[in-house]
Amino acid sequence: MQTALTPLEFARRARSIYGDREAVVDGDQRWTYAQFFDRCDRWSSALQRLGVAPGDRVAYIAPNTHAQLEGFYGVPQVGAVVVPLNFRLLPADWVYMVNHSGSRVLCVHAEFLDLVDAVRHEMPAVEHFVALEGNAPGWLPYEQLLTEATVAYARHDVSEHELLTINYTSGTTSKPKGVMITHRNAWMNAVGTLVHHSMTCDDRYLWTLPMFHANGWTFVWIATAAGAAHICVRKVDAPTVYHLMKAERTTMLCAAPTVLIMIASAPDALRASAPRGVRVLTAGAPPAAHTIERIEEELGWTITHVYGLTETAPLISVCEPRAAHALLPVAERAKIKARQGVELITSGELRVVDEEGRDVPRDGVTVGEIVVRGNVVMEGYYRDPDATARAFAGGFFHSGDAAVVHPDGYMDIRDRLKDVIISGGENISSVEVEGVLLRHSAIQEVAVVGLPHDKWGEAPHAFVVLKPDATLTEEELRTFARERLAGFKVPKGMTIVAELPKTATGKIQKYVLRGGRSGITAQ
Repeated sequence: MQTALTPLEFARRARSIYGDREAVVDGDQRWTYAQFFDRCDRWSSALQRLGVAPGDRVAYIAPNTHAQLEGFYGVPQVGAVVVPLNFRLLPADWVYMVNHSGSRVLCVHAEFLDLVDAVRHEMPAVEHFVALEGNAPGWLPYEQLLTEATVAYARHDVSEHELLTINYTSGTTSKPKGVMITHRNAWMNAVGTLVHHSMTCDDRYLWTLPMFHANGWTFVWIATAAGAAHICVRKVDAPTVYHLMKAERTTMLCAAPTVLIMIASAPDALRASAPRGVRVLTAGAPPAAHTIERIEEELGWTITHVYGLTETAPLISVCEPRAAHALLPVAERAKIKARQGVELITSGELRVVDEEGRDVPRDGVTVGEIVVRGNVVMEGYYRDPDATARAFAGGFFHSGDAAVVHPDGYMDIRDRLKDVIISGGENISSVEVEGVLLRHSAIQEVAVVGLPHDKWGEAPHAFVVLKPDATLTEEELRTFARERLAGFKVPKGMTIVAELPKTATGKIQKYVLRGGRSGITAQ
Protein backbone atom coordinates (compact mmCIF):
# COMPACT_ATOMS: atom_id res chain seq x y z
CA MET A 1 0.00 0.00 0.00
CA GLN A 2 2.99 2.32 -0.20
CA THR A 3 2.79 5.37 -2.45
CA ALA A 4 5.70 7.51 -3.56
CA LEU A 5 6.65 10.48 -1.42
CA THR A 6 6.25 13.25 -3.99
CA PRO A 7 4.90 16.83 -3.97
CA LEU A 8 2.55 15.73 -6.75
CA GLU A 9 0.49 14.14 -3.98
CA PHE A 10 -0.10 17.66 -2.64
CA ALA A 11 -1.55 18.58 -6.03
CA ARG A 12 -3.88 15.57 -6.05
CA ARG A 13 -5.15 16.42 -2.58
CA ALA A 14 -5.53 20.15 -3.24
CA ARG A 15 -7.52 19.51 -6.42
CA SER A 16 -9.85 17.21 -4.50
CA ILE A 17 -10.34 19.31 -1.35
CA TYR A 18 -9.69 22.93 -2.37
CA GLY A 19 -10.87 22.90 -5.98
CA ASP A 20 -13.19 25.87 -5.57
CA ARG A 21 -10.75 27.97 -3.51
CA GLU A 22 -8.52 30.65 -4.97
CA ALA A 23 -5.15 29.13 -5.84
CA VAL A 24 -3.16 31.70 -7.81
CA VAL A 25 -3.25 35.47 -8.23
CA ASP A 26 -1.02 37.04 -10.87
CA GLY A 27 -1.85 40.67 -11.50
CA ASP A 28 -5.43 40.80 -12.76
CA GLN A 29 -5.54 37.05 -13.37
CA ARG A 30 -7.03 34.66 -10.82
CA TRP A 31 -7.55 30.91 -10.83
CA THR A 32 -9.12 28.43 -8.44
CA TYR A 33 -7.27 25.23 -7.67
CA ALA A 34 -9.48 23.36 -10.14
CA GLN A 35 -8.65 25.89 -12.87
CA PHE A 36 -4.97 26.00 -11.98
CA PHE A 37 -4.51 22.25 -12.18
CA ASP A 38 -6.50 22.15 -15.40
CA ARG A 39 -3.81 24.43 -16.82
CA CYS A 40 -1.05 22.24 -15.36
CA ASP A 41 -2.60 19.17 -17.00
CA ARG A 42 -2.78 20.97 -20.34
CA TRP A 43 0.90 21.87 -20.02
CA SER A 44 1.70 18.21 -19.31
CA SER A 45 -0.24 17.24 -22.41
CA ALA A 46 1.50 19.92 -24.50
CA LEU A 47 4.92 18.76 -23.33
CA GLN A 48 4.18 15.20 -24.36
CA ARG A 49 3.05 16.44 -27.78
CA LEU A 50 6.47 18.16 -28.04
CA GLY A 51 8.13 14.81 -27.38
CA VAL A 52 9.17 15.35 -23.77
CA ALA A 53 9.76 11.99 -22.09
CA PRO A 54 10.49 10.89 -18.52
CA GLY A 55 13.91 12.08 -17.42
CA ASP A 56 14.07 14.95 -19.93
CA ARG A 57 14.89 18.40 -18.58
CA VAL A 58 12.71 21.49 -19.05
CA ALA A 59 14.38 24.79 -18.12
CA TYR A 60 12.76 28.10 -17.11
CA ILE A 61 13.95 31.71 -17.14
CA ALA A 62 11.14 33.68 -15.54
CA PRO A 63 10.17 35.82 -12.55
CA ASN A 64 7.47 34.68 -10.13
CA THR A 65 4.56 34.23 -12.54
CA HIS A 66 1.73 31.74 -12.77
CA ALA A 67 3.43 30.11 -15.79
CA GLN A 68 6.60 29.48 -13.78
CA LEU A 69 4.50 27.99 -10.96
CA GLU A 70 2.61 25.75 -13.40
CA GLY A 71 5.92 24.28 -14.50
CA PHE A 72 6.54 22.82 -11.04
CA TYR A 73 3.51 20.57 -11.61
CA GLY A 74 3.09 20.18 -15.36
CA VAL A 75 6.70 19.10 -15.94
CA PRO A 76 7.07 16.39 -13.24
CA GLN A 77 3.61 14.99 -14.01
CA VAL A 78 5.13 13.54 -17.20
CA GLY A 79 8.29 12.40 -15.39
CA ALA A 80 10.46 15.26 -16.65
CA VAL A 81 12.79 17.38 -14.53
CA VAL A 82 12.32 21.11 -13.82
CA VAL A 83 15.43 23.29 -14.21
CA PRO A 84 14.56 26.75 -12.78
CA LEU A 85 17.27 29.26 -13.72
CA ASN A 86 18.18 32.53 -12.07
CA PHE A 87 16.73 35.18 -14.38
CA ARG A 88 19.15 37.81 -13.05
CA LEU A 89 22.22 36.09 -14.46
CA LEU A 90 23.96 36.85 -17.74
CA PRO A 91 23.04 35.06 -21.00
CA ALA A 92 26.41 33.27 -20.91
CA ASP A 93 25.42 31.77 -17.54
CA TRP A 94 22.11 30.57 -18.96
CA VAL A 95 23.93 28.96 -21.89
CA TYR A 96 26.21 27.06 -19.52
CA MET A 97 23.38 25.80 -17.31
CA VAL A 98 21.04 24.89 -20.17
CA ASN A 99 23.81 22.96 -21.91
CA HIS A 100 25.11 21.36 -18.72
CA SER A 101 21.61 20.17 -17.76
CA GLY A 102 20.90 18.94 -21.29
CA SER A 103 17.54 20.71 -21.29
CA ARG A 104 15.42 19.92 -24.36
CA VAL A 105 12.85 22.66 -23.74
CA LEU A 106 13.56 26.25 -22.64
CA CYS A 107 10.64 28.35 -21.35
CA VAL A 108 11.32 32.08 -21.18
CA HIS A 109 9.41 35.10 -19.90
CA ALA A 110 8.77 37.92 -22.37
CA GLU A 111 11.30 40.20 -20.69
CA PHE A 112 14.18 37.87 -21.59
CA LEU A 113 13.26 36.70 -25.11
CA ASP A 114 15.67 39.06 -26.89
CA LEU A 115 18.54 38.11 -24.60
CA VAL A 116 17.98 34.41 -25.22
CA ASP A 117 17.53 34.96 -28.97
CA ALA A 118 21.07 36.40 -29.07
CA VAL A 119 22.55 33.15 -27.68
CA ARG A 120 20.10 30.45 -28.70
CA HIS A 121 22.51 29.21 -31.38
CA GLU A 122 24.86 28.30 -28.49
CA MET A 123 22.28 25.86 -27.05
CA PRO A 124 22.12 23.10 -29.69
CA ALA A 125 20.39 20.54 -27.44
CA VAL A 126 17.31 22.74 -26.99
CA GLU A 127 14.63 21.53 -29.40
CA HIS A 128 11.80 23.86 -28.38
CA PHE A 129 11.88 27.48 -27.25
CA VAL A 130 8.65 28.49 -25.49
CA ALA A 131 7.58 32.10 -24.88
CA LEU A 132 5.69 32.09 -21.58
CA GLU A 133 3.95 35.34 -22.46
CA GLY A 134 3.18 36.97 -25.79
CA ASN A 135 4.26 36.00 -29.29
CA ALA A 136 7.66 36.31 -30.93
CA PRO A 137 9.14 34.92 -34.17
CA GLY A 138 10.75 31.55 -33.62
CA TRP A 139 9.05 30.99 -30.28
CA LEU A 140 6.20 28.65 -29.36
CA PRO A 141 3.50 30.67 -27.54
CA TYR A 142 2.76 29.06 -24.18
CA GLU A 143 -0.89 30.06 -23.99
CA GLN A 144 -1.54 28.75 -27.51
CA LEU A 145 0.08 25.44 -26.60
CA LEU A 146 -2.26 25.18 -23.61
CA THR A 147 -5.31 26.11 -25.68
CA GLU A 148 -4.53 23.48 -28.30
CA ALA A 149 -3.82 20.77 -25.71
CA THR A 150 -6.33 18.66 -23.82
CA VAL A 151 -6.32 17.87 -20.12
CA ALA A 152 -5.66 14.23 -20.96
CA TYR A 153 -2.04 13.11 -20.83
CA ALA A 154 -0.10 9.94 -20.02
CA ARG A 155 0.62 10.32 -16.32
CA HIS A 156 4.06 9.08 -15.30
CA ASP A 157 4.28 6.56 -12.44
CA VAL A 158 6.65 8.56 -10.25
CA SER A 159 9.33 6.95 -8.11
CA GLU A 160 10.21 9.05 -5.09
CA HIS A 161 13.89 8.60 -5.89
CA GLU A 162 13.59 10.15 -9.35
CA LEU A 163 14.87 13.65 -9.98
CA LEU A 164 12.29 16.38 -9.53
CA THR A 165 14.46 19.45 -10.09
CA ILE A 166 18.01 20.50 -10.85
CA ASN A 167 18.81 23.77 -9.07
CA TYR A 168 22.02 25.58 -9.93
CA THR A 169 24.14 27.13 -7.21
CA SER A 170 25.28 30.72 -7.57
CA GLY A 171 28.76 29.72 -8.75
CA THR A 172 30.55 32.60 -7.03
CA THR A 173 33.97 30.93 -7.05
CA SER A 174 33.61 28.36 -9.85
CA LYS A 175 31.13 27.11 -12.42
CA PRO A 176 27.60 26.69 -11.01
CA LYS A 177 26.82 23.20 -9.76
CA GLY A 178 23.55 21.44 -10.56
CA VAL A 179 21.96 20.28 -7.32
CA MET A 180 19.84 17.18 -7.89
CA ILE A 181 16.67 17.20 -5.76
CA THR A 182 14.47 14.11 -5.77
CA HIS A 183 10.72 13.88 -5.22
CA ARG A 184 11.49 12.42 -1.78
CA ASN A 185 13.84 15.28 -0.87
CA ALA A 186 11.21 17.90 -1.72
CA TRP A 187 8.34 16.03 0.00
CA MET A 188 10.39 15.71 3.19
CA ASN A 189 11.32 19.39 3.21
CA ALA A 190 7.73 20.47 2.57
CA VAL A 191 6.24 18.32 5.32
CA GLY A 192 8.98 19.22 7.80
CA THR A 193 8.50 22.93 7.15
CA LEU A 194 4.75 22.61 7.70
CA VAL A 195 5.32 20.82 11.01
CA HIS A 196 7.35 23.75 12.33
CA HIS A 197 5.58 26.57 10.51
CA SER A 198 1.99 25.59 9.93
CA MET A 199 -0.22 26.97 7.16
CA THR A 200 -3.91 26.55 6.41
CA CYS A 201 -6.21 27.04 3.45
CA ASP A 202 -7.02 30.52 4.78
CA ASP A 203 -3.42 31.67 4.30
CA ARG A 204 -2.41 33.94 1.45
CA TYR A 205 1.25 33.50 0.59
CA LEU A 206 3.13 36.40 -1.02
CA TRP A 207 5.86 35.35 -3.46
CA THR A 208 8.67 37.72 -2.40
CA LEU A 209 11.14 34.82 -2.64
CA PRO A 210 12.33 33.79 -6.14
CA MET A 211 10.75 30.53 -7.26
CA PHE A 212 14.05 29.62 -8.91
CA HIS A 213 15.86 29.70 -5.56
CA ALA A 214 15.77 26.13 -4.23
CA ASN A 215 12.24 25.85 -5.67
CA GLY A 216 11.14 28.81 -3.61
CA TRP A 217 12.33 26.90 -0.51
CA THR A 218 9.79 24.31 -1.78
CA PHE A 219 6.92 26.75 -1.17
CA VAL A 220 5.87 26.14 -4.77
CA TRP A 221 4.51 22.92 -3.23
CA ILE A 222 4.11 23.85 0.45
CA ALA A 223 1.47 26.52 -0.14
CA THR A 224 -0.45 24.08 -2.35
CA ALA A 225 -0.24 21.35 0.28
CA ALA A 226 -2.00 23.70 2.68
CA GLY A 227 -4.51 24.90 0.09
CA ALA A 228 -3.23 28.47 0.52
CA ALA A 229 -3.36 31.12 -2.20
CA HIS A 230 -0.19 31.88 -4.18
CA ILE A 231 0.14 35.66 -4.70
CA CYS A 232 2.67 36.13 -7.50
CA VAL A 233 5.14 39.02 -7.33
CA ARG A 234 7.02 39.75 -10.55
CA LYS A 235 9.19 42.54 -9.15
CA VAL A 236 10.13 42.83 -5.50
CA ASP A 237 10.27 46.44 -4.35
CA ALA A 238 8.77 48.15 -1.30
CA PRO A 239 5.74 49.80 -3.00
CA THR A 240 4.77 46.56 -4.76
CA VAL A 241 5.17 44.43 -1.66
CA TYR A 242 3.18 46.76 0.59
CA HIS A 243 0.45 47.22 -2.03
CA LEU A 244 -0.03 43.48 -2.49
CA MET A 245 0.09 42.80 1.24
CA LYS A 246 -2.84 45.14 1.72
CA ALA A 247 -4.79 44.44 -1.47
CA GLU A 248 -4.46 40.65 -1.26
CA ARG A 249 -4.68 40.34 2.53
CA THR A 250 -1.29 38.63 2.78
CA THR A 251 -0.73 36.46 5.84
CA MET A 252 2.70 34.99 5.11
CA LEU A 253 5.86 35.50 3.11
CA CYS A 254 9.48 34.33 2.91
CA ALA A 255 12.37 36.74 2.55
CA ALA A 256 16.13 36.97 2.68
CA PRO A 257 17.48 39.49 5.23
CA THR A 258 18.13 42.04 2.46
CA VAL A 259 14.42 42.00 1.59
CA LEU A 260 13.58 42.37 5.30
CA ILE A 261 15.82 45.45 5.43
CA MET A 262 14.02 46.87 2.39
CA ILE A 263 10.66 46.29 4.08
CA ALA A 264 11.80 47.74 7.41
CA SER A 265 13.36 50.79 5.73
CA ALA A 266 10.31 51.72 3.62
CA PRO A 267 8.72 55.16 4.07
CA ASP A 268 6.41 55.58 7.04
CA ALA A 269 3.31 55.81 4.82
CA LEU A 270 3.99 52.38 3.33
CA ARG A 271 4.77 50.75 6.65
CA ALA A 272 1.57 52.19 8.12
CA SER A 273 -0.41 50.37 5.40
CA ALA A 274 0.96 46.93 6.28
CA PRO A 275 -1.41 44.38 7.81
CA ARG A 276 -0.54 43.22 11.31
CA GLY A 277 0.17 39.61 12.22
CA VAL A 278 2.04 38.64 9.04
CA ARG A 279 4.25 35.56 9.52
CA VAL A 280 7.67 35.64 7.91
CA LEU A 281 10.28 32.97 7.31
CA THR A 282 13.75 34.40 6.78
CA ALA A 283 16.90 32.65 5.59
CA GLY A 284 19.57 32.97 2.92
CA ALA A 285 22.03 34.77 5.22
CA PRO A 286 22.20 35.30 8.98
CA PRO A 287 19.73 38.12 9.76
CA ALA A 288 20.75 40.86 12.16
CA ALA A 289 18.91 40.83 15.46
CA HIS A 290 18.23 44.55 15.01
CA THR A 291 16.35 43.91 11.75
CA ILE A 292 14.18 41.27 13.43
CA GLU A 293 13.56 43.60 16.37
CA ARG A 294 12.45 46.49 14.11
CA ILE A 295 10.02 44.43 12.04
CA GLU A 296 8.41 42.65 14.98
CA GLU A 297 8.11 45.80 17.08
CA GLU A 298 7.16 48.34 14.38
CA LEU A 299 5.05 46.19 12.03
CA GLY A 300 3.66 43.64 14.47
CA TRP A 301 4.87 40.70 12.40
CA THR A 302 6.32 37.40 13.61
CA ILE A 303 9.66 36.36 12.16
CA THR A 304 10.97 32.81 12.23
CA HIS A 305 14.56 32.19 11.23
CA VAL A 306 15.29 29.02 9.25
CA TYR A 307 18.52 27.76 7.74
CA GLY A 308 19.57 25.50 4.93
CA LEU A 309 21.26 25.24 1.56
CA THR A 310 20.22 24.47 -2.00
CA GLU A 311 21.88 21.09 -1.43
CA THR A 312 19.55 20.28 1.48
CA ALA A 313 16.25 20.86 -0.34
CA PRO A 314 16.80 23.45 1.39
CA LEU A 315 15.75 23.77 5.07
CA ILE A 316 17.51 21.85 7.84
CA SER A 317 17.07 23.99 10.95
CA VAL A 318 14.59 26.36 12.53
CA CYS A 319 14.90 28.78 15.42
CA GLU A 320 12.07 27.05 17.22
CA PRO A 321 10.21 29.42 19.54
CA ARG A 322 9.89 28.43 23.17
CA ALA A 323 7.62 29.79 25.88
CA ALA A 324 10.61 31.20 27.77
CA HIS A 325 11.57 33.30 24.75
CA ALA A 326 8.28 35.20 24.87
CA LEU A 327 9.10 36.45 28.38
CA LEU A 328 12.30 38.13 27.26
CA PRO A 329 12.64 41.82 26.33
CA VAL A 330 12.24 42.42 22.59
CA ALA A 331 15.96 43.03 22.02
CA GLU A 332 16.98 39.84 23.84
CA ARG A 333 14.34 37.79 22.07
CA ALA A 334 15.56 39.14 18.73
CA LYS A 335 19.10 37.97 19.50
CA ILE A 336 17.82 34.43 20.00
CA LYS A 337 15.67 34.63 16.86
CA ALA A 338 18.77 35.53 14.85
CA ARG A 339 20.19 32.06 15.62
CA GLN A 340 19.78 29.20 13.16
CA GLY A 341 18.28 27.02 15.89
CA VAL A 342 17.69 23.28 15.91
CA GLU A 343 17.18 20.61 13.29
CA LEU A 344 13.77 20.20 11.64
CA ILE A 345 11.92 17.03 12.52
CA THR A 346 12.46 15.74 8.96
CA SER A 347 15.91 17.15 8.19
CA GLY A 348 18.00 14.36 9.68
CA GLU A 349 21.08 14.51 11.87
CA LEU A 350 22.52 18.01 12.13
CA ARG A 351 25.92 18.50 13.81
CA VAL A 352 28.61 21.14 14.30
CA VAL A 353 32.00 19.47 14.19
CA ASP A 354 35.69 20.35 14.49
CA GLU A 355 38.37 19.47 11.92
CA GLU A 356 38.57 15.92 13.30
CA GLY A 357 34.81 15.40 12.95
CA ARG A 358 34.07 15.65 16.68
CA ASP A 359 31.06 17.55 17.97
CA VAL A 360 32.02 20.94 19.36
CA PRO A 361 31.03 21.61 23.00
CA ARG A 362 27.78 23.47 23.65
CA ASP A 363 29.52 26.54 24.99
CA GLY A 364 28.46 29.18 22.46
CA VAL A 365 32.14 29.84 21.76
CA THR A 366 33.84 26.91 20.02
CA VAL A 367 33.48 27.16 16.26
CA GLY A 368 32.97 24.18 13.97
CA GLU A 369 31.45 23.32 10.60
CA ILE A 370 27.76 22.48 10.13
CA VAL A 371 27.31 18.99 8.66
CA VAL A 372 24.12 17.03 8.02
CA ARG A 373 22.84 13.70 6.76
CA GLY A 374 19.22 12.81 6.17
CA ASN A 375 16.31 12.58 3.78
CA VAL A 376 16.48 16.18 2.56
CA VAL A 377 20.10 16.02 1.42
CA MET A 378 20.50 16.14 -2.36
CA GLU A 379 21.14 13.15 -4.57
CA GLY A 380 24.39 14.83 -5.60
CA TYR A 381 25.74 17.35 -8.09
CA TYR A 382 24.59 16.68 -11.64
CA ARG A 383 27.40 15.31 -13.82
CA ASP A 384 30.00 16.15 -11.17
CA PRO A 385 30.97 13.04 -9.17
CA ASP A 386 34.18 14.61 -7.82
CA ALA A 387 32.36 17.59 -6.26
CA THR A 388 29.73 15.21 -4.91
CA ALA A 389 32.37 13.03 -3.24
CA ARG A 390 34.03 16.07 -1.65
CA ALA A 391 30.71 17.37 -0.33
CA PHE A 392 29.81 13.99 1.20
CA ALA A 393 33.20 13.24 2.79
CA GLY A 394 32.82 11.15 5.94
CA GLY A 395 29.18 10.31 5.25
CA PHE A 396 27.82 13.81 5.96
CA PHE A 397 27.13 16.76 3.70
CA HIS A 398 29.54 19.55 4.51
CA SER A 399 27.89 22.97 4.51
CA GLY A 400 30.96 25.21 4.60
CA ASP A 401 29.27 27.26 7.33
CA ALA A 402 31.06 27.97 10.59
CA ALA A 403 28.88 27.91 13.72
CA VAL A 404 28.79 27.52 17.48
CA VAL A 405 26.26 25.63 19.59
CA HIS A 406 24.75 27.31 22.65
CA PRO A 407 24.03 25.43 25.89
CA ASP A 408 20.37 25.08 24.90
CA GLY A 409 21.39 23.26 21.72
CA TYR A 410 20.62 26.18 19.40
CA MET A 411 23.07 26.53 16.55
CA ASP A 412 24.41 29.99 15.72
CA ILE A 413 26.32 30.70 12.48
CA ARG A 414 29.42 32.80 12.85
CA ASP A 415 30.35 32.97 9.16
CA ARG A 416 31.02 31.07 6.01
CA LEU A 417 34.27 29.26 6.70
CA LYS A 418 35.86 31.19 3.85
CA ASP A 419 34.60 34.52 5.27
CA VAL A 420 36.07 34.21 8.77
CA ILE A 421 38.54 37.08 9.22
CA ILE A 422 41.86 36.09 10.81
CA SER A 423 43.48 39.25 12.14
CA GLY A 424 46.71 38.99 14.12
CA GLY A 425 45.93 35.35 14.90
CA GLU A 426 42.41 36.17 16.18
CA ASN A 427 39.31 34.80 14.46
CA ILE A 428 36.67 37.44 13.80
CA SER A 429 33.08 36.72 12.79
CA SER A 430 32.01 39.22 10.13
CA VAL A 431 28.39 38.38 11.00
CA GLU A 432 28.91 39.49 14.60
CA VAL A 433 30.50 42.79 13.57
CA GLU A 434 27.76 43.46 11.01
CA GLY A 435 25.07 42.83 13.62
CA VAL A 436 26.59 45.47 15.88
CA LEU A 437 27.12 48.07 13.15
CA LEU A 438 23.53 47.72 11.92
CA ARG A 439 22.39 49.25 15.20
CA HIS A 440 23.96 52.56 14.20
CA SER A 441 21.18 54.99 13.33
CA ALA A 442 22.88 56.07 10.06
CA ILE A 443 23.43 52.57 8.62
CA GLN A 444 20.91 50.81 6.40
CA GLU A 445 23.09 47.90 5.22
CA VAL A 446 26.63 46.79 5.95
CA ALA A 447 29.04 44.05 4.94
CA VAL A 448 32.31 43.37 6.72
CA VAL A 449 35.19 41.55 5.04
CA GLY A 450 38.87 40.99 5.72
CA LEU A 451 41.21 43.15 3.65
CA PRO A 452 45.03 43.06 3.65
CA HIS A 453 46.66 44.95 6.52
CA ASP A 454 50.38 45.69 6.95
CA LYS A 455 50.44 44.91 10.67
CA TRP A 456 47.71 42.33 11.22
CA GLY A 457 47.84 40.41 7.93
CA GLU A 458 44.18 41.18 7.36
CA ALA A 459 41.71 43.33 9.25
CA PRO A 460 37.95 43.99 9.20
CA HIS A 461 36.78 46.55 6.66
CA ALA A 462 33.16 47.79 6.59
CA PHE A 463 31.27 48.52 3.37
CA VAL A 464 28.33 50.68 4.39
CA VAL A 465 25.07 51.74 2.75
CA LEU A 466 23.70 54.80 4.55
CA LYS A 467 20.07 55.63 5.17
CA PRO A 468 18.69 58.51 3.06
CA ASP A 469 20.18 61.88 4.08
CA ALA A 470 22.39 60.26 6.74
CA THR A 471 26.10 60.95 7.19
CA LEU A 472 28.84 58.96 8.86
CA THR A 473 32.59 59.32 9.19
CA GLU A 474 35.09 56.53 9.61
CA GLU A 475 36.03 57.75 13.08
CA GLU A 476 32.36 57.91 14.14
CA LEU A 477 31.95 54.31 13.00
CA ARG A 478 35.03 53.16 14.91
CA THR A 479 33.95 55.00 18.06
CA PHE A 480 30.53 53.33 17.88
CA ALA A 481 32.13 49.91 17.34
CA ARG A 482 34.74 50.30 20.11
CA GLU A 483 31.97 50.78 22.66
CA ARG A 484 30.38 47.47 21.68
CA LEU A 485 33.13 45.18 20.39
CA ALA A 486 36.55 43.92 21.41
CA GLY A 487 39.24 46.17 19.97
CA PHE A 488 40.57 43.65 17.44
CA LYS A 489 37.05 43.30 15.96
CA VAL A 490 36.63 47.03 15.24
CA PRO A 491 36.81 47.76 11.49
CA LYS A 492 40.09 49.38 10.51
CA GLY A 493 38.49 51.04 7.49
CA MET A 494 35.15 52.00 5.97
CA THR A 495 33.86 52.50 2.44
CA ILE A 496 30.48 54.13 1.88
CA VAL A 497 28.75 52.59 -1.15
CA ALA A 498 25.50 53.19 -2.99
CA GLU A 499 24.62 49.51 -2.78
CA LEU A 500 26.18 46.18 -1.87
CA PRO A 501 26.79 43.52 -4.54
CA LYS A 502 24.26 40.72 -4.11
CA THR A 503 23.16 37.50 -5.70
CA ALA A 504 19.62 37.26 -7.00
CA THR A 505 18.61 35.60 -3.74
CA GLY A 506 19.82 38.53 -1.66
CA LYS A 507 23.13 37.15 -0.44
CA ILE A 508 25.92 39.71 -0.26
CA GLN A 509 28.79 38.77 -2.58
CA LYS A 510 31.71 39.25 -0.22
CA TYR A 511 34.18 37.90 -2.75
CA VAL A 512 33.42 41.01 -4.85
CA LEU A 513 34.15 43.25 -1.88
CA ARG A 514 37.40 41.43 -1.18
CA GLY A 515 38.49 41.39 -4.81
CA GLY A 516 39.62 44.96 -5.34
CA ARG A 517 36.12 46.45 -4.96
CA SER A 518 35.41 46.07 -8.70
CA GLY A 519 31.73 46.42 -9.51
CA ILE A 520 31.09 48.53 -6.40
CA THR A 521 29.55 51.95 -6.83
CA ALA A 522 30.85 54.37 -4.18
CA GLN A 523 28.75 57.25 -2.96
